[in-house]
Amino acid sequence: MINDKLPYIYYGGDYNPDQWPEEIWQEDMRLFKLAGINIVTLPVFSWAKLQPSEHTYDFEWLDKIIATVAAEGIFLCLATSTAAQPAWMSRLYPEVLPVDIDGRKRTHGSRVNFCPSSPVYRMFSQRLAVKMAERYGHHPSLLVWHIGNEYAPHCYCDTCASAFRTWLQNKYGTLEVVNRVWNMSFWSHTVYEWEEIVPPTNLNGNNKCFQGIALDYKRFMSDAILECYQGEYDKIKEITPDIKITSNIWGLFNGLDLKKWADHMDVVSWDSYPQMNEPMSNVAMRHDYMRGLKDGQPFMLMEQTPSQQNWQPYNSLKRPGVMRLWSYQAIAHGADTVMFFQLRRSVGACEKYHGALIAHAGHEHTRVFKECTQLGMELQVLGDTLLDSVTESKVALLFDIDTWNAVEMTSGPNVDLDYLKQAQKYYKAFYDLNVSVDVISPLSDFSKYELIIAPVMYMLKPGVSDRLKSFVKQGGTMVTSFFSGIVNENDLVTLGGYPGELRDLLGIWVEEIDSLQPEMTNKIVIDSAFGELYGEYECGLLCDLLHLEGAEALGVYGRDFYAGMPAITRNTFGQGEAYYVATDPEQRFLEQLSQTICERLNLATTHQAPEGVEIRSRQKDDKTYTFVLNHNAYETAILLNAGSYKDLLSHRVYERTLVLEPYGVAILEVCK
Repeated sequence: MINDKLPYIYYGGDYNPDQWPEEIWQEDMRLFKLAGINIVTLPVFSWAKLQPSEHTYDFEWLDKIIATVAAEGIFLCLATSTAAQPAWMSRLYPEVLPVDIDGRKRTHGSRVNFCPSSPVYRMFSQRLAVKMAERYGHHPSLLVWHIGNEYAPHCYCDTCASAFRTWLQNKYGTLEVVNRVWNMSFWSHTVYEWEEIVPPTNLNGNNKCFQGIALDYKRFMSDAILECYQGEYDKIKEITPDIKITSNIWGLFNGLDLKKWADHMDVVSWDSYPQMNEPMSNVAMRHDYMRGLKDGQPFMLMEQTPSQQNWQPYNSLKRPGVMRLWSYQAIAHGADTVMFFQLRRSVGACEKYHGALIAHAGHEHTRVFKECTQLGMELQVLGDTLLDSVTESKVALLFDIDTWNAVEMTSGPNVDLDYLKQAQKYYKAFYDLNVSVDVISPLSDFSKYELIIAPVMYMLKPGVSDRLKSFVKQGGTMVTSFFSGIVNENDLVTLGGYPGELRDLLGIWVEEIDSLQPEMTNKIVIDSAFGELYGEYECGLLCDLLHLEGAEALGVYGRDFYAGMPAITRNTFGQGEAYYVATDPEQRFLEQLSQTICERLNLATTHQAPEGVEIRSRQKDDKTYTFVLNHNAYETAILLNAGSYKDLLSHRVYERTLVLEPYGVAILEVCK
């Protein structure tokens, strides 16, 4: 469990009572208890009230709020409030304000609006963290610390430039190495003094000129921001060593090295805000990614909206049942909490139309409140049944932030090449089969998997190719795609022919890469059936022109001057197999390829589910809990495997068939 003080799934969210008069607080407590809320996060954005001036602190108002919450038996996720510095700090110490990529000095405003390299910001943020830990660290209601909020403040000021040079000296040692790994002979960019190195901004070109510099600056920024978090973490840990500490990640994005960050979090937490029409496979992939950041440990769903967001172009309501459904989807993929932003809807500023447990109407007689109450009661009944249960997957998707950045920054070969979308396509193929997938780093342990999927593995970090070869040689199966094995960790091309260090593993040599115009397509032709694959499939974007070096061609191109050349290959390597998809195929191709490989590896799916029904399992001790999630807006029937199953939510027993209402959920346990 995240904390044994509360043997339930954490259910609550972000609470901002300092924005409201005290007479509202008691009404909030009544409504929280009615809805089954057992934890609140506060005070995320209250630095200006906690420290109204440089030398003055005021905790009396927070004492009152904490006492009010604790008196109702509600627990605390205590935030350090350091995501938005007070105005006095920006005025007295303007060096805390960041410089953007266009070279403009920011003024005070918004949030996460500070230079992460600023010694002043770090000093004041750590001081506040210490004072909060000393004052509240041993409060019996405290369950978890929450540092900052949705970190991502990139800065290009002189302080960051100096810190970047120091970071480079620590990483590379000498300028000779820097010039080599950045290929600075290109365009006469060789540097002879450390001070000649400047951050990559729009004032000196763009990030596609020198990818080595841009990649390293991204890495430096991630490390600099992490040092801000780590500074508070270390101070708090000295005072409260037994309380877990986290910071909420604002989704799957490439601004931070999230795997490295996770190593410094006691528990991963993140904020899930899908759009109404977003494929549920994308949301599932993000949950699996968060679970994979700490090698399968349960994570915290720190934020979701009870109903609608305010910052998307079209902020649709969650239809009846969808909030509950998406909450259970998070749990099915490894969440041990269900938490909202926000608990009471703000009266002003940019988040006044962001959904909340308590609407502007201020009472419980709303659809959203009633749905939240239903979920709260269900989670109370579940108790600790699901806590600390884990997901067991035999399939892993390799996903790497550095590779994402490198693909995004590279000049060519096709502006429409999108690393994230390619990963989502391959993930969806297995999601639709209801085959569980762990989303992991290329540096993670491969030993527990039977199948590794690695689309567009453009960048190979040191040792990854050797570990993949060992995995396949010992009987594993690997699938990768076009634009893989091209460069090393500094975006320098691996010479000797694509796909570089993967050439012998895949048994191919890629001679050329054709970049298709948006209106152009080609075909993959499979004349001899390979499992489910047979016939013709559309493809486009990029087409590798490759030669076989031991692999066999399962399909060929159907058009253009390279018609008849291999488009998908399979290579036996040791006791395993490695597949290469040389182009960007239609989704139907990936679905049938995935099904074929799963059948070959006997990776059986669970109960027979129609389209739109997601099935996932978590294991605890000797029990398996199977989540059946109907993402359809209509009633759907699922054919169950032989046996009897009890639904932990409805307490009904099912055999053969389970019928779920629109957006319905069941959590099945085998009847003994």
